[in-house]
Amino acid sequence: MSKKEILNTNQAPAAIGPYNQAIKAGNTLYVSGQIPLIPETMELVQTGVADETHQVLKNVQAILSNAGYSFNDVVKASIFISDMNDFATINEVYAQYFVEKQPARECVAVKTLPKNVNVEISVIAWKA
Repeated sequence: MSKKEILNTNQAPAAIGPYNQAIKAGNTLYVSGQIPLIPETMELVQTGVADETHQVLKNVQAILSNAGYSFNDVVKASIFISDMNDFATINEVYAQYFVEKQPARECVAVKTLPKNVNVEISVIAWKA
């Protein structure tokens, strides 16, 4: 039986609540929702939704990499946005990271996100 392993890296923002950056259970990695915080300073990127989305995905990438995974291992992505009018821009940036193997996903507009950011993304990755 496989164990549950808590994973955190200083290459991604520290958790801002009672959670971990990721949990590995067997071959599956569950990455907590990431917002556009710069890991080194914990400051928010606030120069537009495209830059915010890039930072979010860089944070996701750092967590995946720390656990030995990549975007090609992601089987499910959940995107939460504060304004559906930003969908096309977020989708354009997202497509730059998920080039070879696009996962299943949903994109949901919500009333507000932590720290009033415009985008948050969580993923589930799996390796055989």
